[in-house]
Amino acid sequence: MKTAILTDSTAYIPPDLRERWNIHMVPLNVLIKNESYREEIDLTADDFYDMVRGDVELPKTSQPSIGVITEKLEELSRDYDAVVAIHLSSGISGTYQATVTAADMVEGLDVHVFDSEISCMVQGFYVQEATEMANQGETPEQIIERLKHMKTSVQAYFMVDNLSHLHRGGRLSGAQAIVGSLLQVKPVLHFVDTKIVPFEKIRTSKKAIKRVKGLFEEVAEQGEPMRATIIHANRKEEAETIMNELQDKYPHVEFVLSYFGPVIGTHLGEGALGIGWYKK
Repeated sequence: MKTAILTDSTAYIPPDLRERWNIHMVPLNVLIKNESYREEIDLTADDFYDMVRGDVELPKTSQPSIGVITEKLEELSRDYDAVVAIHLSSGISGTYQATVTAADMVEGLDVHVFDSEISCMVQGFYVQEATEMANQGETPEQIIERLKHMKTSVQAYFMVDNLSHLHRGGRLSGAQAIVGSLLQVKPVLHFVDTKIVPFEKIRTSKKAIKRVKGLFEEVAEQGEPMRATIIHANRKEEAETIMNELQDKYPHVEFVLSYFGPVIGTHLGEGALGIGWYKK
């Protein structure tokens, strides 16, 4: 059985890696001043932050249409017997459910849809594992079982400079955003049951980043092989410094630098920074 791996643009896997790993992708969309852009195709992360910096109006985001996903699945059905589709958390986007619906509309293709319950390069880790297994001839069922097992050790924590983006975009409750604004906190956030929720409220950006690093180090110090990612919203130099520091300290961890692209960046805002990981 020949299995294709499909994901969406919010995994933020660079084009060269998608090509090398033979990963297929459907893009989410960002609407800026009535102009629609397909992220990772029409719009890069760097261009996005330059375009929206200082804007009062928050960009809007949308999932790929069922038609676009169906078209992609039909295209894959010409060369593959099965598809494992790995998407961002169903709690912040309808992309997962749209693919479930589209799968029923395509004949002759065995489609397995996986809710990563997270996003960005941590979602990309699921994609990477699935790709490695598909290339080794593992079945879709075996791949899904591995992804479910991965989920038991996947973690990600991130801080944002301003809660207003999450609040206005509907990804964080109003009460939480109001409390955060009053206290001028730099909250550490994480995913719980597919949703973004506060983990701790911390007063400064420096302390919040230190806390995120500390949460990672608690796991890394156990010495087990891991993959980890440092993710940033236009804070590349700082993210690289953190990654190099942790890489020197934990040689058993395989690190990759990544970014919050236009869709996730719309909701987190410029300046966000996080660390995600799992045990291999």
